[in-house]
Amino acid sequence: MSTDIVNKEILRGGQFLVKETNCEDVFTLEDLSEEQRMMRDSTKEFVDRELWAHWERFENKDYAYTEECMRKAGELGLLSVAVPESYGGMGMGFVSTMLVCDYISGATGSFSTAFGAHTGIGTMPITLYGTEEQKQKYVPRLASGEWFGAYCLTEPGAGSDANSGKTKAVLSADGKSYSITGQKMWISNAGFCNMFIVFARIEDDKNITGFILENDPANGISMGDEEKKLGIHSSSTRQVFFNETKVPVENMLSERGNGFKIAMNALNVGRIKLAAACLDAQRRVIGEATKYANERIQFKTPIMNFGAIKSKIATMATNCYADESASYRAAKNIEDRIAMREAAGNTHQEAELKGVEEYAIECSILKVAVSEDVQSCTDEGVQIFGGMGFSADAPMEKAWRDARIARIYEGTNEINRMLAVGMLVKKAMKGHVDLLGPATKVGEELMGIPSFDTPDFSQLFAEEKDLVTRLKKVFLMVAGSAVQKYGIELENHQQLMLAASDILIEVYMAESTILRTEKNAKRFGEAEQATQIAMAKLYLYNATETIIQKGKEAIISFAEGDEQRMMLMGLKRFTKYTNNPNVVALRTQIADKVAADNGYTFD
Repeated sequence: MSTDIVNKEILRGGQFLVKETNCEDVFTLEDLSEEQRMMRDSTKEFVDRELWAHWERFENKDYAYTEECMRKAGELGLLSVAVPESYGGMGMGFVSTMLVCDYISGATGSFSTAFGAHTGIGTMPITLYGTEEQKQKYVPRLASGEWFGAYCLTEPGAGSDANSGKTKAVLSADGKSYSITGQKMWISNAGFCNMFIVFARIEDDKNITGFILENDPANGISMGDEEKKLGIHSSSTRQVFFNETKVPVENMLSERGNGFKIAMNALNVGRIKLAAACLDAQRRVIGEATKYANERIQFKTPIMNFGAIKSKIATMATNCYADESASYRAAKNIEDRIAMREAAGNTHQEAELKGVEEYAIECSILKVAVSEDVQSCTDEGVQIFGGMGFSADAPMEKAWRDARIARIYEGTNEINRMLAVGMLVKKAMKGHVDLLGPATKVGEELMGIPSFDTPDFSQLFAEEKDLVTRLKKVFLMVAGSAVQKYGIELENHQQLMLAASDILIEVYMAESTILRTEKNAKRFGEAEQATQIAMAKLYLYNATETIIQKGKEAIISFAEGDEQRMMLMGLKRFTKYTNNPNVVALRTQIADKVAADNGYTFD
């Protein structure tokens, strides 16, 4: 095993907070292989031809067209990228599966929801938890698009609290089948699926159990009407009712009571894939907004020439660039972890499950950050279009509506914020991430006399990387003090956890952006990366402002007296620039490049 892989093995999920990462050790979009670039291009060609060119059909609730496009995607092999070759798939690595999910999802939320529900939670639980017989029977059909899958977890009384579902599974007298009775809601692909992954409770089990259930209306399966939704109009979304629906015992997925674990691990994968699914939507919105701003004449000049528009375009592009940087960094970490586990003798199933689970914190971070950025991006897209942005005849209005669901999918952003911090604290308690040592050092640093030496910031990003190191100290100071004060009761102080989570998120996103840009500046030259350097600096400035706000909010809410004053002084020290960036100049530089290219060209 090579030295670089060994180094990556040391960096476990969450350790970005306490260990330094070299820019050479992060994966970026610029590192794509020729095969991956060809896959990206063919995916974009499919999207432009079949989806983007017909976006009005998706808005007009043409469910049949969504299904037709899914079949075409199956014929091109796009549904099989993550499926092992032994079950009719391409068996591509995790980065490649992210790549397809990214570029297939930018044109319409209706199709991206159908795609994600089928390839992710509709197929993946079988490939990761199914028996050999189950995989041979179902996965090739799902990989080819002959069959489509759906996932039945949510119930009227069981949303975020997924394990509280009331759907029952009763074993037959002869022990050959289970009878499932219950109601599921918000089921994507319900209107055209051939198979469900269904979760139900056996007797009074603590945890639910998963089942593979073929869709046969004659077997006690009925559905509600298509839901009327704010967005994703052509994503088939229905309630599904099971009335003593028979399922053979051999169709139990994994073991009895293992359903909650299946659901949670499926969500980990779903979260990072959801982040990927929000990337190309941003690129396309930026492209449409830029073209409009270049062409729209007001006061005898294109509105792109106005600083107010430049500010919006620059922020949209910067956030998208940061989102790409962090998403593909984490995806490669997961891919490397899977490869290490397989090399150590794990099966593909075990390796992928554990590989993704290792980076569950990063998956939650990305889900929150990117879903909120795509909402902000589409909102600004509407604003740039002005009155036309509010019209259903232009694509911005539907992009805004489609983006809104991303903050709810795969666990709400509030749940994911608390999960990110909660999982990090649990990792620390298990000894997987040493938070206590670094947090103690930060406490000692607060008590000590600060250095007044003038640092050498002559190297590219020297000051920015120094600032990122100090921003990590803000999290350690705030979270460490909160854990010390509340212990395991911290989870009952949700507003503090939300503030700490925002600090954690901004640290990861800012560092990922700087590392990507530093790596590319070293190999392509700083002149060639001038705009990317500006975006990295602008993102860090915005992240620091968020951290100052959230840090202060947390400190003045749980600390008092001398402790509060000391921590506020520490916050000021840790977030201070030696040389403040010229924010307006950075935004102008970025916007001018996007305007000249007539769109986003940094992927």
